[in-house]
Amino acid sequence: MLTKGFEVEVYTGLPTGEIVGLSDRITAELPNFVKEPDSRNVEYITDPLTDYDLLLCGLMLPRRKLRQYLQSIGGYTIIPGSTLSLGDSRQFHRSDPHNAYHSYIEKTYGTDVVTASIHINVGVPDPERLIQACRLVRLEAPLILALSASSPFLDGEVTGFHSTRWGMFPQTPANVPLFESHAHFIAWTEAQLAAGTMQNVRHLWNSVRPNGADRPYDLNRLELRICDLVTNPVKLLAITALLEARMLQLLDDPSLDPLSSSIFKTDLGKLVQITTDNEQAVARDSLDATLTHWQDGRSLLARDWIEELYTEIWPTAKKQGLSCFLPAVLDILRDGNEAQQWLKLVKKGWSVRSVIQQASLSMELDELELSDKLCEPLVA
Repeated sequence: MLTKGFEVEVYTGLPTGEIVGLSDRITAELPNFVKEPDSRNVEYITDPLTDYDLLLCGLMLPRRKLRQYLQSIGGYTIIPGSTLSLGDSRQFHRSDPHNAYHSYIEKTYGTDVVTASIHINVGVPDPERLIQACRLVRLEAPLILALSASSPFLDGEVTGFHSTRWGMFPQTPANVPLFESHAHFIAWTEAQLAAGTMQNVRHLWNSVRPNGADRPYDLNRLELRICDLVTNPVKLLAITALLEARMLQLLDDPSLDPLSSSIFKTDLGKLVQITTDNEQAVARDSLDATLTHWQDGRSLLARDWIEELYTEIWPTAKKQGLSCFLPAVLDILRDGNEAQQWLKLVKKGWSVRSVIQQASLSMELDELELSDKLCEPLVA
């Protein structure tokens, strides 16, 4: 099994659903929490682990500590969703007015980047195998977004997107190729930095990127950045198990590499365009989006592609002891992702505010139940 870790961004606010910027206080008083450019969300990072039970606790315990702290300073809470569902997207609330990079972000992108998400990091120590994994995962990343979509609202309105976050997020630089080797990634990154299209090595904002201690040279993990915030940790672990099993399958069978297994293997620009179009389709319709398969060019629904992938990776997952974590993927396909569930409530007459309030309460109750059952021995 590979090492996994999460970067978790969440909004803070009131039980009524309004988002309130508290990151200055949180990061000053709680260890292991870090600021985002806007003060309305805050991030914590879990340790890289192979064991899924420990991963669950790594996800839950910081969230529980954050929730307890928020309650203690004025009855605040954690707000679900990946966009400013109840507003205000007109203003940027700077968390660090003296940070030059934050100034650049505010001036260049505005509140389009004030989102909350999950970044899944999976360890692959060999840089060439890592770049290979990035190729495959990037082409299938729209499926992960389809499972995780949780941002159908912005400023109190239904936007028409299931992932408004990914629909508006400024992917930077505008044109990121499918990297053919570690050397290609190094040369491309150096060129972007020299041209100013990237401000620093972190300024690569697309669905999947190689990561490590000294990018682009020292790499050791794949970072999947396309996920909306998944509030249910069991579902997040299921999505992660699906991703890990697919990566393990590729590491065991390099012929799955798109450079050798796609009918478009001689036209990498075509492959990039396919995945870009698929991402945009999934941002709108998530599991019900019609996509183009990178391998053979056929059209199919995102949910059907996920079912195919689930069946394909099952033997690998079973062999590696991951299969028991996967069934929650089928639950998402059956019940819908969070965005779809929320939109069903809106169709029944619920207001956006009432949906967010109910989701916030459900998130807290699920969290308490899980942490009490599974993580209590680790609290001390």
